[in-house]
Amino acid sequence: MINDNFPKSKILVIQIPCYNESETLSKTLSELPKNLPGIDRIITLIIDDGSTDDTIQVALQNKVDYVIRLQKNHGLAKAFMVGVQFALSLGADVILNTDADNQYPSKYISELVKPIVENQAEVVIGNRNPGKNRHFSVIKRFLEMFGSFVLRKLLRFDIPDAPSGFRAFSRYAALRLNVFNSYSYTLETLILAANENINIKHIDIETNPNYRPSRLHRGNLNFIWRQTGVIIRSYVLYRPLKTFIGLSIPFGATGLFFILRYLYFVIIGESAGHVQSVSLGGTLLILSVLLFLLGLIGDAIRANRKTMEEILINLRDEKRFDQGSDEFLGYQVIKNFL
Repeated sequence: MINDNFPKSKILVIQIPCYNESETLSKTLSELPKNLPGIDRIITLIIDDGSTDDTIQVALQNKVDYVIRLQKNHGLAKAFMVGVQFALSLGADVILNTDADNQYPSKYISELVKPIVENQAEVVIGNRNPGKNRHFSVIKRFLEMFGSFVLRKLLRFDIPDAPSGFRAFSRYAALRLNVFNSYSYTLETLILAANENINIKHIDIETNPNYRPSRLHRGNLNFIWRQTGVIIRSYVLYRPLKTFIGLSIPFGATGLFFILRYLYFVIIGESAGHVQSVSLGGTLLILSVLLFLLGLIGDAIRANRKTMEEILINLRDEKRFDQGSDEFLGYQVIKNFL
């Protein structure tokens, strides 16, 4: 008989996506904790997203356990997901993501991991309090607060700091992560978590000063454009029926209004000159029906994707990294023996 009460050792993987971070990476790595309550082993993982500087050398000199090397720059979202899948293959019970630019102080890692270790949450996000953060410009404060407000209203979920990348995931939550956009994982994973009813907790953190400009976007207009696109695409992806029915209602109501308007003039004998109401109303009603049908098709696709995701979850859960291999998903894996 198996003793279910036998304590299982818990593995924490701290993953850091990097792109030309040789100047700040050493400081970030030096401040990572060596041990944490409830964690038996801490593994450090660097995902090098096609860096052209000495990022890999700096990582190895600072004794990280693994480096995954992407031959060219794929973007943050891709690097994040490669790291998550590799961490799962290492048997991670908790996966913590932080930035290489040392924006997030490592002293908060224990607070971020604790709710997951104690089974109080599946995802824990560091809330930078963007509206009060003294290291953010006025424009950045407004944009990050507004983005979080929009998501909060769309998802009806408590989201104080949606763009924060300082996050910890339980194995349960990490197995279900999928990111389809190439820009960033922060907003899409929140929409996914809300859709899956995953328990999310937020802890307040302070941030370090910015050591360099953001490489994720080129100015505020670019940030707005990209984040808006991610929100729209992700919402449609995970909630197609609600999205297209919501779009069809205004067209249907307006079309019905013009049809009834024409019928009114027919009844009072003044239909001449109002035929355009029938044409416009009919067109809007057809458009409304088409949108409704798109919602049904999208919902059917979503149900099919859900089945495929369950298969993917099982495959991820079973896959283990071969310690004798130097490749993972076709990417080079560098194991540090220092």
